[in-house]
Amino acid sequence: MSTTQPSLRERAEIAAATLPPLLVQAQRLAGTILIGEHGRRRAGLGDDFWQFRPAEYGDNRRSIDHRRSASGDIDFVREKEWKIAQSLVFWVDQGASMRWTSRESNPQKVDRARLLALAIAILAVRGGERVGLAGDHSRPQRGNQQLNRMAQALSIDLPDDYAPPEHDLCTPYVRAVFISDFLGKIDKLQIALHKMAAQGVRGILLQILDPAEESFPYQGRTIFDSVAGSLSHKTLKASELSDRYVQRLAKRKDEVADLARQTGWRSGAHHTDKSARTALLWLYQALNANST
Repeated sequence: MSTTQPSLRERAEIAAATLPPLLVQAQRLAGTILIGEHGRRRAGLGDDFWQFRPAEYGDNRRSIDHRRSASGDIDFVREKEWKIAQSLVFWVDQGASMRWTSRESNPQKVDRARLLALAIAILAVRGGERVGLAGDHSRPQRGNQQLNRMAQALSIDLPDDYAPPEHDLCTPYVRAVFISDFLGKIDKLQIALHKMAAQGVRGILLQILDPAEESFPYQGRTIFDSVAGSLSHKTLKASELSDRYVQRLAKRKDEVADLARQTGWRSGAHHTDKSARTALLWLYQALNANST
């Protein structure tokens, strides 16, 4: 009987094979973005030690670390991480409308949304932050195990055409990232964002659309069916719907942007025929801007 132990590469390949494909893709995408040593860490109230810094005028004497200060002539303050600023919660629309694509060369909207959410979560964890999903009734956590749980949860498809946004984030004052086409009822999004704003939650709305949803390239006899089959519309002259459709989409995009401004969030848009890395970089920079 052979007692040969598997090599490090073999063990790594075995471990990688057990990971959800989505997580592997997200790790590759996240690897294209360079982050700072401390991510978005800031000093504040918390339990975890972050760093020592020289004491300044106005510092509470109780915050001075006497053991560290005894090694020299300068008093040092022991700073802890700001836990509130280090929690990032995601909601990804997994409704049926997100599983639409106009051509095989473009990913489904939900696939791009899942990929971006998980890639940002990976970057956040590398930067020392906690991550989690809205509505799962558990507090955000750090580590690869948490990323694995998120990848599993993000792989679930929901049956209805439009999934209502989650507003149960468990922890107040977290940062949030909501990714959807936001084509469902706007009042659901309004309720969710106003409730979260009242809890001190700020974040990002990223609207993901297929390029055909922007250009409406349809002409002649056309049947429009929703992915879940709950909506259907037949027309003999699709081109005559173009102007009204474009106006309604523009209105919806304005509504999403206005709602973000009202509640202290930021909003952006991404098309599935564009680079995922470009959207990831925008998300990362937007989160950094919101954390300062």
